[in-house]
Amino acid sequence: MPEYEFIDVYVPRGVPRKEATRLLTDHAEYGNWELDRLTLHRDGSRRVRLRRRIIRQVRATW
Repeated sequence: MPEYEFIDVYVPRGVPRKEATRLLTDHAEYGNWELDRLTLHRDGSRRVRLRRRIIRQVRATW
C-alpha cells in the first residue's frame, strides 16, 4: 500500500478562483502534489488538502 505525505493549504475568502487555481497548479507542477480533498466553507474560504507519494529507497544487497 502506498504511503503519502499531506499538506493543508488555506485559501482566504477574497482570493479569486483564478489565483487559487494558479496556486494549486504551482504546487502540483513543482512539488508533485495532487489534490486529496477540497472543503469550501460558508464564508467563501477554501481549505485544500494536497498529497504526494513517499518513495522509499530500498537498500541494495551485494
